[in-house]
Amino acid sequence: MNEHSQVIKIAQVFNNGRSRAIRIPKEFEFDADQVEIRMDEDGDLIVHPVKRRTLLEVLASLEPLPPEDWMPELNDDDLPPLKDVNF
Repeated sequence: MNEHSQVIKIAQVFNNGRSRAIRIPKEFEFDADQVEIRMDEDGDLIVHPVKRRTLLEVLASLEPLPPEDWMPELNDDDLPPLKDVNF
């Protein structure tokens, strides 16, 4: 259990466009841009902050490209003459 497990606050519920929103009290502030919300069998809403993934975690989760999507083999006949290239 964490320090907030027994704290109960009344929160304001309001309309935000076509959705309902809950104003989270400052005492329950957390560092996240997104939350997971689920409803348990008693109808209680459970809110969990979503941990922001690092770039390395995102890259590690990607499927590798199939071989045909890699750079094609080039030979000198496929390249323009160097005299046409300005540096």
